[in-house]
Amino acid sequence: MKDNLLPAEARTRVTEDERITGVILAGGQGRRMGTIDKGLVPLDGRPMVAHVLDRLRPQVDEILINANQHRAEYEAFGHPVLVDVIGGFAGPLAGLHVALAHASFARVATVPCDSPFLPADLIARLAAALHGSEADLAVARTFDQPHPVFALARKTVLPHLTQFLEGGGRKIDAWYATLKTVEVAFDDEAEAFRNINTTDELKQADRR
Repeated sequence: MKDNLLPAEARTRVTEDERITGVILAGGQGRRMGTIDKGLVPLDGRPMVAHVLDRLRPQVDEILINANQHRAEYEAFGHPVLVDVIGGFAGPLAGLHVALAHASFARVATVPCDSPFLPADLIARLAAALHGSEADLAVARTFDQPHPVFALARKTVLPHLTQFLEGGGRKIDAWYATLKTVEVAFDDEAEAFRNINTTDELKQADRR
């Protein structure tokens, strides 16, 4: 089986406790783009998820992709592809749930497949905030706007998340409200969190 851990020279952390698994959330239905799989939509001649991978790869020690459609296409990027255990396209929490269950390391970072401009220091800043607190999870925000799918969670939250999902919970904000969380300000990089939900937004991003 292929070793999914990234090369040693790509890692900035040393001990296993400090290492981080990153998961790209591509498990949605893309309803706002006419049910198109957003991660595979071309941007500047490449699938959008390829741009996300370029940004995320230097920041983490392992990469997983959560996708419920077009599994073969996502597997071509060379990382394990995980399908939701919770059925019915249950949203980003279902993607985090399966990633926590399969991650090699004690902390798991999430990013969406439709945000190709994510900050180069996203994970480092989330990790610093989580390390300096007793929080279960660190979440990015810009000004007064939280970005709940840009987060870093401790793997120890898995049983709690499983219980929440099995009880019918789906809203990410509702689950976060049950945890100790720390918000991390990215006011200096607000534009980096812009995601692409419509064909018009895709055209604008292609012109960047």
